[in-house]
Amino acid sequence: MLTEQAKKIVENIDAKMQEAVLFLEEDLKTYRVGKANPSIFKNVMVSYYGTMTPIGQVSSITTPDAKTLAIQPWERSLIAAIEKAIIDSNVGLTPQNNGEIIRCTVPALTEERRRELIKKAKASGENAKIVVRNARRDAVDQLRKAQKNDGLSEDTEKEAEEEVQKITDKNIATIDEIVAAKEKEILTV
Repeated sequence: MLTEQAKKIVENIDAKMQEAVLFLEEDLKTYRVGKANPSIFKNVMVSYYGTMTPIGQVSSITTPDAKTLAIQPWERSLIAAIEKAIIDSNVGLTPQNNGEIIRCTVPALTEERRRELIKKAKASGENAKIVVRNARRDAVDQLRKAQKNDGLSEDTEKEAEEEVQKITDKNIATIDEIVAAKEKEILTV
């Protein structure tokens, strides 16, 4: 049975690992994979009255069909700034406007671009695994310190280390699943 101190260490590390997994999921959503997805514009910033603002805060972004993104600015005067931000952001889309709405057609991915995206997704997955492993190392260090300085029993420390390892394995498996799913999505034509 884990003591309160050991439970707290395990819970904190579990939360850190979960954050790494969530960050990976959010990061992979920004990849343009041949179908329209508003999260492609998540990192696009528009100059709005001199302040860099996320595109989603100055317009609504919709997907009228599987290959088109429509951006409706809250103010017409923002159309040029939004178009410039999209072009400058290197998301690989060319904006076209009709004076009210900006449309971006999502082109099909080339084989080379698919390979690049898969490589990038795997690298992001590997970075998330590094964060998880570092969190595991921190937990083990904290548990050993608690055993040495705070009188945590050796059995409790070993039990807590096993729990941390289980949580680590679970999160690593989740990361692998997320990356594999993204790879499958990228390869789907």
